[in-house]
Amino acid sequence: MTGFAAEVAVPFSPFPRWPLWKDIGVKVDKDPGKSSGIGYNAFHMDLVNATRPPDYTTLLCVRPDPLGGGLSILSDAHSAVARLSEDSRVLLAESAYHYGTFFDLFGMGEEYKPFPVLDSSGRGEGFVRFTGKMLERSELGRAHADAARELAEELARGQVSFMLRPGDYLIVNQRRFLHGREALHSGQETVPVADRRLLLQLFLRAPAGSTG
Repeated sequence: MTGFAAEVAVPFSPFPRWPLWKDIGVKVDKDPGKSSGIGYNAFHMDLVNATRPPDYTTLLCVRPDPLGGGLSILSDAHSAVARLSEDSRVLLAESAYHYGTFFDLFGMGEEYKPFPVLDSSGRGEGFVRFTGKMLERSELGRAHADAARELAEELARGQVSFMLRPGDYLIVNQRRFLHGREALHSGQETVPVADRRLLLQLFLRAPAGSTG
């Protein structure tokens, strides 16, 4: 699978302490909104606060939720931006947003704090640096928060949902799409750890000049 991914872009790990493929399992005692939590994982791009985030994030499904939850969700970020009011686009292009920590990373550039949600023109050339988690976990000014909420609503309006099955491999172009996951089905504490949902994540870096 690594060889297959290498046909798209260059596999790499931004986390020196973890292997190339990072496990995303299920932990019932973890923050429900995290990737390994059991709750709704809001639309986001990975490593949103790095100046050089991965161009692609990829997910290999080893096991889906045996209870039937955890639909993957995708939304075209630039199409969502195009539906926003002009005032919101102006606010989202300002360096007024922040989320997460930045440490022990490789090949990610520098910490981007604060950052604009609309990186570059916001019309297809740059990242849409958005994570729904910052609406609840970052202190944002009211106007900038309202603009981000409008974007979150448009992302949800344009989302597609699907269930990853064993062996399915999802490749997400982070310059175009944001991804997330619906909540897992209730009752995860009754599922043995070895039977819970399990994905493997791999990041890809596009060669210079090929990120369109």
